[in-house]
Amino acid sequence: MYSEKHLKLRQNLAVMFSPLGAGLAALMAFVLLCAVAGQAQSTSTQSGSPAATPSQSQQDQMPAAAGGPTGDSGSIAVPKKAPEAAPPPPAEPKHPDIPQYSMHVDVPVVTVNAQILAKDGRALNLPLDVAQQHFKVWEDGVPQHIQSVTKSKAPITAVMLVEFAATDWNFMMDALNASYTFASELQPQDWIAVDYFDVRPHVLLDFTQDKQAVFAALNSLQFPGFSETDIFDAMYDMLDRLDRVPGRKDLVVIASGRDTFSKINLDQLLKKIKMTRNVTIYTICTGEAFLEYLDAAGQGMPGINSFMLDYAQAKNQMNAFARMTGGRSYSPRLLGEFPDIFREVGAAMRDQYTITYKPTNSKQDGTYRKIKVDLVGPNDKPLVIKDPKNHDIKYTILARDGYTAKHQVE
Repeated sequence: MYSEKHLKLRQNLAVMFSPLGAGLAALMAFVLLCAVAGQAQSTSTQSGSPAATPSQSQQDQMPAAAGGPTGDSGSIAVPKKAPEAAPPPPAEPKHPDIPQYSMHVDVPVVTVNAQILAKDGRALNLPLDVAQQHFKVWEDGVPQHIQSVTKSKAPITAVMLVEFAATDWNFMMDALNASYTFASELQPQDWIAVDYFDVRPHVLLDFTQDKQAVFAALNSLQFPGFSETDIFDAMYDMLDRLDRVPGRKDLVVIASGRDTFSKINLDQLLKKIKMTRNVTIYTICTGEAFLEYLDAAGQGMPGINSFMLDYAQAKNQMNAFARMTGGRSYSPRLLGEFPDIFREVGAAMRDQYTITYKPTNSKQDGTYRKIKVDLVGPNDKPLVIKDPKNHDIKYTILARDGYTAKHQVE
């Protein structure tokens, strides 16, 4: 059907392309095989390697919970935060009609210092077990349960407040002699401060244990500057300062007791004494011999009765200051009486019974509570104390008249 020329051309083309076709077919098969193998390896790498390095944009978009900060080298492994504790259960709803509050009542312990004195002023020292059995305390007439009764010797912490004004030579000399005598009775472990007053209080010496410093402070009192004796202002200021000193304190007031120009009146001072805790006042009235001389020799002199009445009232005030705090008041006439007086004062300061109780009246209303301390024997009768000769000893008990209860806000 075909010509011989066409048949020869066809045979020649078949002979020419048969080796080339085989080579092309082999090359195409090799390329196809490499492509399939590369796709399979890429698929297996993506599915089996989760730690593949992400791109920079993917790193920036990773959340902080992915394990830590990321950078050019990939993620950096850091410990994750511990899981937070579960939140507490919600509080129970409050009923608006029912008030919810708590109440706490703190009844303070009352401390009372007491002394047992014989008729002649000597201190009576009962055995501690006897004192514990027989001491009894009443507050506003109600008997109280005593928690403890103790007795100890302790150093003195006291302030000596001296009147030094241009009133009369007799008063000034009595005040200085009494001050020097009290200073000479101090013991090395005692603490003492010295103040004086005229129209206002002055600090001579802060608390010290140096007896020579006390004498030097008293030596500076040479020439009085004013004739006023404002004892109410001076005592009020001193009690206000002593109230901030911790522990038991004593105030020794050496003065005539006559007030001339104070801004504080007597009622305010008495209220301050009632409110001041742990302070015992001892008063030494000056000019007693001079006043007795005037009383005897000045009859008929104009104005002498008014003058004597002022000092009699002043003496009563000094006695009241001491009695209210459990102290004593003295009115010496002779210079020789001072050593015995201050030895007695020093012994009373160092050696006292300390009674503690919790009052039955737990109200903290700032009211003043009257206190009575006594020694009670069998059948609630006064305790009888006898001397070595079996004679009854008349005695008195010195203690505070009362105290001011705390306010709720204190």
